[in-house]
Amino acid sequence: MTDTDKRVATPDDLAKPVLIPVEAYLSPEYAREERAKLWTRVWQQVGREEEIPRVGNYLTYEIAGESIVIVRAAADEIRAFYNVCSHRGRKLVDTPAGARNGSGRKTQFVCAYHGWQFALDGRNTHIPHKEDWQGALTDECAGLKAVRVDTWGGWIWINLDPECESLRDYLEPAAGMLDPFQLQNMRYRWRKWGIFDCNWKVAMEAFCETYHVQTTHPEFNKFGEFRGWARVQGKHSNIGYDAPKDMDENQQAKLRVGSGADARISTAEMQVYTWEKANTNTTQTLVNAALRLVDELPEGTPSDQVLKHWLASARADDAARGVIWPTVDPADVGRSGTAWQIFPNFQIGHAVNNALCYSARPYGNDPDKCIFEAAVYELFPEGGEPETEWEFSPATEEAWCYVLSQDFANMAAVQQGMKSGGFRGTRPNPYMERSVANLHYNLAKYMGTGAPRELD
Repeated sequence: MTDTDKRVATPDDLAKPVLIPVEAYLSPEYAREERAKLWTRVWQQVGREEEIPRVGNYLTYEIAGESIVIVRAAADEIRAFYNVCSHRGRKLVDTPAGARNGSGRKTQFVCAYHGWQFALDGRNTHIPHKEDWQGALTDECAGLKAVRVDTWGGWIWINLDPECESLRDYLEPAAGMLDPFQLQNMRYRWRKWGIFDCNWKVAMEAFCETYHVQTTHPEFNKFGEFRGWARVQGKHSNIGYDAPKDMDENQQAKLRVGSGADARISTAEMQVYTWEKANTNTTQTLVNAALRLVDELPEGTPSDQVLKHWLASARADDAARGVIWPTVDPADVGRSGTAWQIFPNFQIGHAVNNALCYSARPYGNDPDKCIFEAAVYELFPEGGEPETEWEFSPATEEAWCYVLSQDFANMAAVQQGMKSGGFRGTRPNPYMERSVANLHYNLAKYMGTGAPRELD
């Protein structure tokens, strides 16, 4: 039986070897069809609530040929609309050249073409020479067309389908498992974006498994075993590390101790390396607490005790400066793992005091490019968060950091390699890369093609 003859996989089959066809990554026709079949029907994360703190603050979001404007219409109300005047179709808010999106503050939206005016709630408030239409312009046809919008975790989400399910229902079980981490209390430490030479799915798949760590990031090998699991969670998936039986569930998550003869030293070295070479997945407080382990614990302290002391020490340090970590049951930490892949294109890499999140979306209709974004979040004292902006950053070590540049090199190379006549489709690891198979299983539900198939 040939690869193309094999049966389409079911959810239960995703724990078995499967083959994913290349059309989802390479086909221009597939990329064009994503607009109608996928991006108009799913909830998408478009920004943070704190980016539009005051009435009149707005931001724009562009996806697959559509532009959406999201605005704080009232102190407790966020609204979203198609970013287009209902008169002749001109954009209401232009994106500055070279910018990720439009943003600012307005008391109303005014079309630059003919001066039609719209209130923050989308109502049309002024049409020059309205009488010329002889009463045919109703409030409904003259106002802005609304888009479904909601918030969770401190993020703003939109859905272009007016009949879509609620955001909460869409996000489960991820939302319920991540609620204890109180992600809405975190703020940006840095945020960057770029136009990368790969399909958006290649970009997301570069970060949804730990299988690549041993080879792509060999410098981490001296700090321990990074073998990890991936679990199907409906539309979504999550990943985490395998943990020794004598360690508590925290060791499955992001904040881990190092291995080796002395966990105190290894943990400190790993934290320093992560801070300096990855610029994410830790905080200065965690680094400082790790550097004190040798002074605060005797040689020979078991790894599980090193982990508990390190986290308790860092928690106390942060509390002293007004940063309160949420209290999350260790079992919930373990079950939630290191990161969640929110279908289709958002990853939340969570911890109790920091997070690393990625997203990627199409760049026009070009299947070989995507808009890639990454942001690091952290808990800060009230009012103590840094001022940040979206920084355009090419896929280089100089623009990002050493560790992420290792991932970026893979992404571009994979996109090119998939075009080879010697490549017949993606074969994800059934244990460690099950999240990749699940992405394509759910994607195929929307697209009607490209589903994972049995692999003997």
